[in-house]
Amino acid sequence: MVQICPESSAVQFPEYVPEGIRRDYEEAYSILNKSPKASATLARRCLQGMIRDFYGEKDKPNLYQEIDAIKDRVPPAQWAAIDAVRKIGNIGAHMEKDVDLIIDVEPEEAEQLLRLIELLMDKWYVARHDEEELYKAIMETDREKAAAKHPD
Repeated sequence: MVQICPESSAVQFPEYVPEGIRRDYEEAYSILNKSPKASATLARRCLQGMIRDFYGEKDKPNLYQEIDAIKDRVPPAQWAAIDAVRKIGNIGAHMEKDVDLIIDVEPEEAEQLLRLIELLMDKWYVARHDEEELYKAIMETDREKAAAKHPD
């Protein structure tokens, strides 16, 4: 018997989540235990893509300003967690001024960042898609009922 294990614990998100975001998320999960710092950096990149796509914040010069621009559009606790992803992801993305100062990211810490990315993908993309589909279905039902009441 051959045992088949998934390459990672990444959730498979639907195609309406932008491909680049899904790829970065899946890659971050695939390297989680090999390089948690790189995984955290990819989670940061994923978050930046999501903010640019979902909120349209594409004209800011950096992620700090993109996150700041959505501060009034997300709950305070969510905003603080989003900003924390930026800071933790910066550990891998930017070297400290003191090159001998090494700050590591542990696998469980990087996994927390990926769990937040999953939560945001669910809230921002999946929930929005499900809501739009429900609205369409209700409007179609309304049209059908109206047509049944007044056949022409």
